[in-house]
Amino acid sequence: MKTYNLFISHSWTYANQYYRLFNLLRRRGYFEFRDYSVPPDDPIHHADTDTQLRQAIRNHMTPCHVVLILAGVYATYSKWINIEIDLAQKGFIAAKPIIAIRPWGNERISEPVRLAADRIVGWNTESVVRAIRDLA
Repeated sequence: MKTYNLFISHSWTYANQYYRLFNLLRRRGYFEFRDYSVPPDDPIHHADTDTQLRQAIRNHMTPCHVVLILAGVYATYSKWINIEIDLAQKGFIAAKPIIAIRPWGNERISEPVRLAADRIVGWNTESVVRAIRDLA
């Protein structure tokens, strides 16, 4: 069985969404993954320059097959999201597919995320896993 390397873009301000997604995937049978997301205690949070921040995010993203973005409207205002989208699309020899996950109960998602997404899925285990398998 293939193990999928995932970068889950999120805001630690909304950490509960990240943990809900992580646990949703972890409980899914016949699906193995490694999480390369930026942990809450990572020194990346205190990068002195945008260049250092960009390189640190790139290091986390490098081994990943896909980038998952929790696509709440708050994502529009995140400096990190813009860097992560740019890196996924242009920071590697081959672009990293972007899967936007519409937060539970939300119809609207961030416009920059919507435009960058290779696939937009709802908050549903099977939809997320199918998109990962299709795009990885």
